[in-house]
Amino acid sequence: MLLEVLVAILIFAIGVLSLVGLQAASIKQSSAAKYRADATMLADDLIGRMWVSDRTAATLAANFATAGPSYNLWLPSVQSTLPGAAANPPTVTITPVAGGAVAGGPLATSSSLVTITLQWKAPNEPAADPTHNLTVVARIK
Repeated sequence: MLLEVLVAILIFAIGVLSLVGLQAASIKQSSAAKYRADATMLADDLIGRMWVSDRTAATLAANFATAGPSYNLWLPSVQSTLPGAAANPPTVTITPVAGGAVAGGPLATSSSLVTITLQWKAPNEPAADPTHNLTVVARIK
């Protein structure tokens, strides 16, 4: 009877340890989801700023490309929101796109293809692990 109780306690202990491991993995995934959501909101914020500005390709490239004045206004919010963003600054590239065919008819005006790449590294991750990144591509015309 004592042996049966010891086996039951062993099985129960293994189950509890498994639940603790599952909880730790859940917390890690929740933190990762939060950082992805924050990165998405930051990219959306910059794209919104582009939409309310002069949307010509030259103006977008001058103001919002990496190291532009509007980029430099946006950068502190990235660095304060995403951990490790100061060591891995975001990149913003703006590529002019000439008029062309799109679904539903020809594209009469030129537009710009904006690519924003954000990188971060969670505080509890080993230094050898690669950074996490999010790339958002938007077309602004």
